[in-house]
Amino acid sequence: MDATVTTGTEDSVWGGGNRPLGASYGKMMMWFFIISDALTFSGFLVAYGFSRFKFIESWPIADEVFTHFPFLHGVDAPMYYVAFMTFILIMSSVTMVLAVDAGHNMKQKKVILYMFLTVIGGLIFVGSQAWEWATFIKGDYGALETKAGRILQFVDAETGKRAALADFTTELPEERVKHMSNEGIWFQSEGYKTSFSLNEVVEGFKANPNILIRTEQLNDEGEKTVLDRAQSLAQINNAVQVVEGANLIHNEYGNRLFADFFFFITGFHGFHVFSGVVINIIIFFNVILGTYERRGHYEMVEKVGLYWHFVDLVWVFVFTFFYLV
Repeated sequence: MDATVTTGTEDSVWGGGNRPLGASYGKMMMWFFIISDALTFSGFLVAYGFSRFKFIESWPIADEVFTHFPFLHGVDAPMYYVAFMTFILIMSSVTMVLAVDAGHNMKQKKVILYMFLTVIGGLIFVGSQAWEWATFIKGDYGALETKAGRILQFVDAETGKRAALADFTTELPEERVKHMSNEGIWFQSEGYKTSFSLNEVVEGFKANPNILIRTEQLNDEGEKTVLDRAQSLAQINNAVQVVEGANLIHNEYGNRLFADFFFFITGFHGFHVFSGVVINIIIFFNVILGTYERRGHYEMVEKVGLYWHFVDLVWVFVFTFFYLV
């Protein structure tokens, strides 16, 4: 049977050429970038999932890590601020949709309004993520680390809640000498320095019988294992250093890989959001100057909108992997 060659609208749409599927060159390139970036984020999240599955028994519990809320010091609000950040980013995606729709209808003033709200939402999110990083790095309770790299946290036996090092540590007359570069041949600058020495924490622990040790291992109920007093006294002898907060080497919350992935993935996403905010600000001023009115279309707003929606969608997966699962 002879092949039939069709012509017309359907053939022109699917036939490729300079405008495949009726999309401009710029829009097609944005889609290519989004697809490649989506594969990059997918690789990061798969690596995170693999590591978590491998070290599931020592992985930190998100509800016990992200419990802070700005201006509410000491209030236990697990996941509340992260939920607020997610809401702000999703709402910024809504305002971006409205900006694109207003651009299709050539309504400059509405595009200005919705682009402004999108920028504000992005700035709030970036600022919130910076605050969350600072809180995560600083820490709240402190812990001890064993030679094997295990984290020992402390619990008040009467209340069952975490106990901070400052609540029971005994101050000892120890002289903590700061070495200078002009003293001796071999010199290494002091980097990670804690508020208390190991001896001060150990002595304070022994002097407070109500303080127990909680290991990073999960029990059958999915909670961290709390040792009795005798086990706690035996376990503290394995400690080699004090840990406060989290960085790429130490992590008071549990497995060090958790902090490594947290900084890398949320930082990579935060860089995307910050870049999107900068681009949105540029487009925002172009709208004010009437650049797209003179062009007769607001396709640039639509292209940056595609990027912004992608960033929002990625955060949904990051939020699910890090905070919910």
